[in-house]
Amino acid sequence: MKDPANAVEFDNLHTYFFTDTGVVKSVDGVSFEVPIGKTVGVVGESGCGKSVTSLSLMQLLQRPQGQIVEGEIRLNLGNDKAYDIAKTPTDKMQGLRGNYISMIFQEPMTSLNPVFRIGAQIEEVIALHEGEGKTKEDIKKRTIEMLEMVGIANSEGVYAMYPHELSGGMRQRVMIAIALACEPKLLIADEPTTALDVTIQAQILELMQELRKKLGMSIIMITHDLGVVASMCEKIAVMYAGHIVEYGTTDEIFYQPGHEYTKGLINSIPKLNTAEHERLVPIEGTPVDLLNPPAGCPFAPRCKNCMKICLSKMPPRTELSDTHYTYCWLQQKAAFEKGEKAE
Repeated sequence: MKDPANAVEFDNLHTYFFTDTGVVKSVDGVSFEVPIGKTVGVVGESGCGKSVTSLSLMQLLQRPQGQIVEGEIRLNLGNDKAYDIAKTPTDKMQGLRGNYISMIFQEPMTSLNPVFRIGAQIEEVIALHEGEGKTKEDIKKRTIEMLEMVGIANSEGVYAMYPHELSGGMRQRVMIAIALACEPKLLIADEPTTALDVTIQAQILELMQELRKKLGMSIIMITHDLGVVASMCEKIAVMYAGHIVEYGTTDEIFYQPGHEYTKGLINSIPKLNTAEHERLVPIEGTPVDLLNPPAGCPFAPRCKNCMKICLSKMPPRTELSDTHYTYCWLQQKAAFEKGEKAE
């Protein structure tokens, strides 16, 4: 680990998919870190590489098409121990998943097995990772405790139910219970509130915050909802076309955005204090084709302030503060005009 205060460090991660039509560079040089006990949001539009980054960490890529071709993912196991997930063999990963890293998947209805009862699906996780020396009664008791911990009132009743008998919010709580069954040090929440109504969404987010504080774990919150990020996260990584284009604290990203894409995301949020009938400000254009990405900044074709160099050369990293950096030629230009050192 470069910093023992981090739970995980992504360092120049490249994850590609090798298809019949070409190589899809889903994650192309991603670098950021998640501090221990903190929540880091990864935001961006669909197809930007958020989920592939998390699947790379979990080593759940569909092989042989999906492969980590370069870079490191350093996982902090405590006691000065760290593993590079990118090079960890499959049998070792089976011990790390659940015990150290766990994931809440996007769709609880498709993630839960429809032919098994809820209790059996949670018990399977507990038996696999913590079942040694435990009786069936011990495992059942632990399962019901997990259902209670995620706020399910009728835990013994839900234990015997099938997924289709539960509401969307209840199924999402069951997915959280499965993910937290072994009390992991790092939780990946991939769009955990998609398709839930606002009231249930607020309850799920509050539950995750309470469990984070109780268990002392770190969370990677993957979402396209900036409202969720603002309420949940201490730091934010903004992702576009397989690249991290900006990283900083929540206040820095919302109040001092440095990248044009980040500014576009923030400007497109509906505001309560706007004049009546005022139109929303969309980001013009369409996402780039990852089979044939541009040579320069990936956002350049959609950027209103695009310069000639933006189309031909990737921008270097610009440090905006000790905790805030971006990859944008406009920030390099601004630093040069101020007389500061620009790369």
